[in-house]
Amino acid sequence: MAIRNIVEIGSEVLRKKSKPVVDFDQSLADLLDDMRQTMRERRGMGISAVQVGVLRRALLVEYEEDKIVEIINPTILESMGKTFDSEGCLSVPGFYTKVERPQYVKIEAYDRHGKKFFFEGEDYVAKCICHEIDHLNGILFVDYTKAGQEYKKKKGVE
Repeated sequence: MAIRNIVEIGSEVLRKKSKPVVDFDQSLADLLDDMRQTMRERRGMGISAVQVGVLRRALLVEYEEDKIVEIINPTILESMGKTFDSEGCLSVPGFYTKVERPQYVKIEAYDRHGKKFFFEGEDYVAKCICHEIDHLNGILFVDYTKAGQEYKKKKGVE
């Protein structure tokens, strides 16, 4: 396992759409292990592969203390309710703003071995899942709010 560099706002890679994972092999396992170690080192609650420079549809989310779910090729099947809570991001260090997200989500995804599973999250976990799936689609949380737009303008990034 290795700690990888976090790609930060302003990098073109964060705005690209990630490709589906097709090979559930040792390379994927190594990536997921590195993402876990990187997330822990940076004290994140979620991380996507694109944040370490890999354009694959893979992400991790901590759903309970010291419990992390690995999510490959996720699809949101259901979402309900709304929350409006503060968000930050490893790729946007030092900036936080409130973002509206679903209060509940249910996803279909695959584990590191290619086995399909379903996962549900509420409140903070739902927010993290949606935040990380946005990364896979080239979307950042700063895109959703006026404060985020002002931050991007101030930093000269898109």
